[in-house]
Amino acid sequence: MMFPLLLVLLAVPLFLSARKQKRAVAEQQSLLKSLEPGDRVMTTSGLYGTVYDASDDTTVDLEISEGIVTTWLRQAIREKVADEVEVPATADTRADDDTRKDEDKA
Repeated sequence: MMFPLLLVLLAVPLFLSARKQKRAVAEQQSLLKSLEPGDRVMTTSGLYGTVYDASDDTTVDLEISEGIVTTWLRQAIREKVADEVEVPATADTRADDDTRKDEDKA
């Protein structure tokens, strides 16, 4: 009597999870097909770049810095990002901030 109920309780989350995964795969495929030159993207490794050429079905060329173009597999593109990419503070700017704080204390 309890076995069918237990089976149903386990099957429902599995079914919902499978549907969610299918939807995520479909969204990723749509993203990869829609890439065009000028799009800002982030790769799965966290590299930001601008699509330079997306004419090949399996690869995409990304400009990662002025004049530096690299070739990536399309599947390595994680997401499109806004044109403005937040750049974290470097060690030099943190050192400048520390110096300013020390000057303020004096």
